[in-house]
Amino acid sequence: MPQPMTLKLAKLITGHISGLGVPSKMPGFSTALSAYACITGKKLSEIEGTACSCCYAMGRGRYGAPAVQKGHARRFAALGHPLWVAGMVRLIGHYTDPADPFFRIHDSGDFQSAEHVIRWVEIARQLPWVQFWAPTQERRFVATARFTVGVANWPTNLVIRLSSIMVGQPPKRSSLPTSTIRSGVGFACRAYDTKPASCDSPDSKCRACWDPSVRNIDYRQQ
Repeated sequence: MPQPMTLKLAKLITGHISGLGVPSKMPGFSTALSAYACITGKKLSEIEGTACSCCYAMGRGRYGAPAVQKGHARRFAALGHPLWVAGMVRLIGHYTDPADPFFRIHDSGDFQSAEHVIRWVEIARQLPWVQFWAPTQERRFVATARFTVGVANWPTNLVIRLSSIMVGQPPKRSSLPTSTIRSGVGFACRAYDTKPASCDSPDSKCRACWDPSVRNIDYRQQ
């Protein structure tokens, strides 16, 4: 019988040499690519007033650190590995807390292709107890993936939110959940009501980003 993949091998295959990311204000773990590798987002970042023009991951704070950038490069290069899905399933399944099973796809960066989206579909299928959420500007990739997979076959534990293009822009009609910045529409993110910023307050835990019934999340501009 084949032996299960070791954590060490899973880290090597996926480029997560030091393990999965730990978002400072969010529950659970995450993975990230360089924001400079975003396809649509990189173009939008050069246009004033877009959501991506104020991107926190464009070399700001810890995202500009050489070690972080090297990690992004390793994970980007690893995307084409034939065992990448198996490696991510091994890592996420090992580290995620079953009592609070929430995972953030791309705390920086975005999908690189429809196939990249479909790979996350497969990861979600293999880890049905984990709740996945990804924001994206890559509408075409997501649309192609949903057509390929079939909407009826889309895993319910994978929530992809289409991000608004402009700051202050209300959400466009979509069959998918959405997110905006300072639109005044939908659920207002409260993470920055606490210091330090956190999805968890002393009396509640917010997991709205992962909840498909919350049709739009309205974030503050940071």
